[in-house]
Amino acid sequence: MAKDVLIGIDLGGTRLRAARFSTDFQMQQRVETPTLAVEGLDSVVSRIVAEARAVWPTDGETVSGVGVSVPGPTNPYTGIVVAPPNLPGWHNVPLADLLQEALHTRVYLGNDANVAALAEAEHGAGQGYDHVIYLTVSTGIGSGIISARRLLLGNVGLAAECGHLIMITEEGRVSTLEKEAAGPAIARQARAALMAGTASAILDHAEGKIEAVTAADVGMAAKAGDALAIKLIERAGRMMGLGIVSLLHTFNPQIIVIGGGVAEGTGDLLLGPMRAAIEQYAIDRSYWESLIIMPAALGENVSLIGAAELVRHEQERA
Repeated sequence: MAKDVLIGIDLGGTRLRAARFSTDFQMQQRVETPTLAVEGLDSVVSRIVAEARAVWPTDGETVSGVGVSVPGPTNPYTGIVVAPPNLPGWHNVPLADLLQEALHTRVYLGNDANVAALAEAEHGAGQGYDHVIYLTVSTGIGSGIISARRLLLGNVGLAAECGHLIMITEEGRVSTLEKEAAGPAIARQARAALMAGTASAILDHAEGKIEAVTAADVGMAAKAGDALAIKLIERAGRMMGLGIVSLLHTFNPQIIVIGGGVAEGTGDLLLGPMRAAIEQYAIDRSYWESLIIMPAALGENVSLIGAAELVRHEQERA
């Protein structure tokens, strides 16, 4: 009897990956190639098809479906990629239809943070919990929300963009969580302080070039005890905590799973102030006293696993 397999595809701005999974989510094969988004839509779609075929089973197994992790706003109900920020020229692209026509099987699309949330909830740090929020703190702040074991999508699939929660800064400026606490924000704040004359070892990690300072440089300096770097990471953590308070009040999760390069690179320097802000500003301790905050567990394969999980999730929902 033929066995079913699942195909997961991770469409990123710089690289395109595909993997074949058994129905118990054992990875059987994985391939990778540059996305080369500058070559245009048709070229990228052809490359997606080629990568999917590269992991297609050849021994009689049946592909149950193909899941695709897509960067940026995506409508999973219609299979349309709305406006990915790192795929120039893509706008309202019917990617699911294009791939279904080429691959002759059902294709499901999901925003990359949403499918990562699925992966962590079903196979990673959130396994065993029914109410999970996943946050990734990197070049942006992405998120996915699982409520009663269902992925929260909203009206046209654009829900759970927690990185764009509105924040009011200390100066009274209207901003967003992402603009205050993601990697580029931390780097921008560091460069501004250095240009204003603040002494810091951050520059040592950037070869003395203020314009080259990154969040990774700030994180390394903070770990080494640099005062400015610690202040910036602590501020980002506080902002994260304030954003999470709004999520706790709205969704009352059991666990928050945090991934991404900024969180991984700063650890408790970020998470300590984050937790302190949660405990200070939540309206009642019942929101946080049993709350679990855990680092993400699945590493760089999270989007591939999540794309494959999306197939099962959507087929069970149908």
